[in-house]
Order: sequence, then structure tokens, then C-alpha cells
Amino acid sequence: MIYNLDKINEMAEGDQDFVISVISVFLDEVPADLASLENAIEAEDYENIYKMAHKIKPNVDLLGMEQTRATALEIETMGKTEASMDEIKGHFPLLKTDVHQVISELRKDFDL
Repeated sequence: MIYNLDKINEMAEGDQDFVISVISVFLDEVPADLASLENAIEAEDYENIYKMAHKIKPNVDLLGMEQTRATALEIETMGKTEASMDEIKGHFPLLKTDVHQVISELRKDFDL
């Protein structure tokens, strides 16, 4: 399991409906955001690479995905500074793999 619900559980204060709501929002929004990031990378659109990585980062952080958050931050920074596109393309598969794994685990663990 590469996610951790400690932050969400702390915010929820025992409210399981809140936990499910946060997870549902993650499952609804993050796949589309990830696809938008991938499209921005394919288009070599630095501005949208920055924006989409920035949007994904707090969502993975909320799920305690520290390594994934670090990868999103790296992509965000590289988009902002217009770093080597090859470097961005080298980081993206790790982010994509982690996010897809968590989506699969969350759907299975919470029957969503």
C-alpha cells in the first residue's frame, strides 16, 4: 500500500463519510488531472505541465504519498523553470504508475 490515510483521518475526526468523500473526490479528479498533465507533456506545454503537477501535488499529499508528492513537485518545478523536456518525460512514468496503483488500491479497499 503506497497511500496512508493518517492526514485524512486526522481531519475527519472519526467521520467515515468525510473520509469516503475525500477519497471519492481523489478518484474523480486525479485521473483527469493526470491525463491533462500527460497531454501537456506530449505538447511540451510548460505552463500546463506546471499547473497540472501543482494541482495533483496536494491530492497525493493528502493521501500520505510522500514519494509521489516529491515527484509531482519535481515535475511542477521543471514545468515552471522550463527544464529539459526529456527530464520531465523521465519523471512522469513514476508519477503515473504511483497514481494508477493508488487509484486501483482505493477502489478495491473502499469498494468504490
